[in-house]
Amino acid sequence: MIANCVVCVEVKASATVKASDLRGLKKLASLAGSQFKMGVLLYDGSETMPLGDRIWAAPVSTLWGMEKSNQV
Repeated sequence: MIANCVVCVEVKASATVKASDLRGLKKLASLAGSQFKMGVLLYDGSETMPLGDRIWAAPVSTLWGMEKSNQV
């Protein structure tokens, strides 16, 4: 069981990720301290990539198990 943990998911409509897009996740990580376990920024791009300490960007299409290029 995982208790007292904070995991954040933020969704952006953009196909690119900018440094300014991380403000909310970084602020939450700072406020949560050691309870912050992971932050994920879902966006309309095609790559999964690390963006910082325990923060990742991932294509929103991964929620449906398909690559962006395979969408109809």
